[in-house]
Amino acid sequence: MPRRGGLPAPAAARRPPPLLLLLLRLLLLAAPLQPGRGLNLCTSGSATSCEECLLIHPKCAWCSKEEFSSTKSITSRCDFLQNLIANGCAGAIENPSSSINVVKNVPLSSKGSGQTHLDVTQITPQKVALNLRPGDQTSFRVQVRQVEDYPVDLYYLMDLSLSMNDDLDNIRNLGTKLAEEMRKLTSNFRLGFGSFVDKNISPFSYTAPRYQNNPCIGYKLFPSCVPSFGFRHLLSLTDKVDRFNEEVRKQKVSRNRDAPEGGFDAILQAAVCKEKIGWRKEASHLLVFTTDDVPHIALDGKLGGLVQPHDGQCHLNEANEYSASSQLDYPSLALLGEKLAENNIHLIFAVTKSHYVLYKNFTALIPGTTVEILHKDSKNIIELIVKAYNSIRSKVELTVWDSPEDIGLTFTATCQDGLSYPGLRKCGDLKIGDTVSFEVAVEARTCPAEDTSHTFTIKPAGFRDTLEVAVTYNCLCGCTGHAMPASGKCSGNGTYACGLCECDAGYLGARCECEEGASGDMHHAMCREAEGKPLCSGRGECSCNQCLCYESEFGNIYGPFCECDDFSCARYKGVLCSGHGECHCGECKCHAGYIGDNCNCSTEMDSCVSSDGQMCSGRGTCVCGKCQCTEPGAFGETCEKCPTCPGVCSMKRDCIECKLFNSGRLADNQTCQKHCKDEIITTVDVLETDDPNAILCAYPVNNCVMKFTYSELASGKSNLTVLKEPACSSAPSAVTIVLAVIGSVVLIGIILLGLWKLLVTIHDRREFDRFQSERSRARYEMASNPLYRKPISTHNVEFTFNKLNRSYNGTVD
Repeated sequence: MPRRGGLPAPAAARRPPPLLLLLLRLLLLAAPLQPGRGLNLCTSGSATSCEECLLIHPKCAWCSKEEFSSTKSITSRCDFLQNLIANGCAGAIENPSSSINVVKNVPLSSKGSGQTHLDVTQITPQKVALNLRPGDQTSFRVQVRQVEDYPVDLYYLMDLSLSMNDDLDNIRNLGTKLAEEMRKLTSNFRLGFGSFVDKNISPFSYTAPRYQNNPCIGYKLFPSCVPSFGFRHLLSLTDKVDRFNEEVRKQKVSRNRDAPEGGFDAILQAAVCKEKIGWRKEASHLLVFTTDDVPHIALDGKLGGLVQPHDGQCHLNEANEYSASSQLDYPSLALLGEKLAENNIHLIFAVTKSHYVLYKNFTALIPGTTVEILHKDSKNIIELIVKAYNSIRSKVELTVWDSPEDIGLTFTATCQDGLSYPGLRKCGDLKIGDTVSFEVAVEARTCPAEDTSHTFTIKPAGFRDTLEVAVTYNCLCGCTGHAMPASGKCSGNGTYACGLCECDAGYLGARCECEEGASGDMHHAMCREAEGKPLCSGRGECSCNQCLCYESEFGNIYGPFCECDDFSCARYKGVLCSGHGECHCGECKCHAGYIGDNCNCSTEMDSCVSSDGQMCSGRGTCVCGKCQCTEPGAFGETCEKCPTCPGVCSMKRDCIECKLFNSGRLADNQTCQKHCKDEIITTVDVLETDDPNAILCAYPVNNCVMKFTYSELASGKSNLTVLKEPACSSAPSAVTIVLAVIGSVVLIGIILLGLWKLLVTIHDRREFDRFQSERSRARYEMASNPLYRKPISTHNVEFTFNKLNRSYNGTVD
């Protein structure tokens, strides 16, 4: 096997193994890049060839001058450009860089109609060619514009199960009314129609013979309906809206057995059967899905014996009915998302309020979808469609297709406010005609096999316009093409290239002057990192002044003295450098977008941006891609929940005004659903304020007061309970005031008179009681008058006389 400079060299390709390339490229991420200051990892990166040097860092260059390293080590050829020039290597330096070439750059269009629709351009540039040196990041700017008067194709997909009978009555003239509203937004509008129920097999539908022609037999509320079907395409996209009305009037509802419907089968067929549906390449595609129940999803078909997964293909027969309904399982959410994105279709879920949360969760799993609440009788369907269309047109989000694993992409969005948002690839709150731009930085992490090229696509979600990016790799040095086999500069025992000898099998040394197996003390001096240290750090053998490192089951051992390895770094949850970096000499060199000793801290800030566009809702800081709330009482993924924060009532007020009354600040810029997606609003006649976890808020409305309570639910959503009508109080009239004063005076007079009468009564009773008491103490008879004296008075006289020798003692009258 050939050897370069006394070290083992690869057999065919003149570059080290892929893992080592990754390691070498990241050596300088955390080290100073200024030559002469701190660690110079270009020279300490153990590069033994020009290609290895280029992989260490984009600022490292290679000197191919023959005599440059005569007094130095091989690795000194790899250094900063200014160091190589200062050391006398001017004119023989290999230092390629990444380059960009804009292949196609058609200017953005301003309008969608009035010109050839296929020439409408909503993204620029359209094709870019990149030639990347690993680690050397290059960037280009992408501009996107939602043009005015862009053609629209709208396919109305309706649930015709029995519960939708009243909805069918209300949309019989939908085509005319919808066309009138949509033509206010675009002059080129087409409308199509399809319907669905469910798979016509048990247990999803009634399959007994008596139900074959009329599954509603025996159902008293609706005794007659048509047989069940999976999906039926009824009207291809057309600008003749009268035909839409005619088709709707012909339809009759059907009846299935279980509650869920087969709507996902219908969505997939409407998306992939492009020719039969009539989707135009130059139009915006809207698929409106209306239902009042939940859908069947993948694996539900097993209940009916359907074990074959959906193949994602079109299966409409000559009658425009879904022919594989009884052979294939329901499609998965991932398959739906893939096919909708492939065909640039915006899916609008128009569902009843009871199923809103479920379909809202679906929108997070199926990119490019929105959900709106449909009234039970579908009376608000036109308003719903227009609102959803405006919401779709108010935002731009870039998606990446077929991105290679060894390519790193970072986005910086510049939206209408003129500010840059690193890590974001979407902009919202846009108006038709607004232009937004994105800075796209591209970096190659490794060098693939020689002559490898890749192509990936950047595409705004729901747009047909794309940006094609072709990538080639700049991994070879120019001096490699001038190699000289059996060169005398290599003692005739090797190939001379880029200033070094690549030795033939059996030879070692800078000039291939040593044979393998030769040993001795004279060759050991250059194999010690310092005096007294073991040969080759105890992890290799010294041969011809060169260390040959041992192999290890844990990874690679390398370095001039075998002092480095790629497995002795910090780990996070058992993963070396958290899987987001490369290990070099005991230190993790993190990939772009990660920092920390073990590379477990993400620098991406996209997940910290709240729905109102603020970082952590202005109540915290973004650390390692997660919000750490600093405001007391704040919580939530983006610190968006804070019942005790100042101003929380005014924030919730905006959601109440836009959701209940379609007014206020948020209603004007079409951001109500975006900012208030987690708000559950309930209206009541009487507001209960005894809940200790609820906060009472109030704000003035036209001389009245609107009151509501606000609390956080365990699910992370906010519960708002609002009075149906504001509490109002009318101003009192002058007559009322006068009467009130007079009444008050009279009332006070009556009260005072009552008090006076009470006091007088008490006093009289006390006097009477005293009289009674004195009378009871009197000692004369009631029949005599104490003032009356009789005219006759009687006096008693004492005397004694003797008559007839008798003595008398008495009175004289």
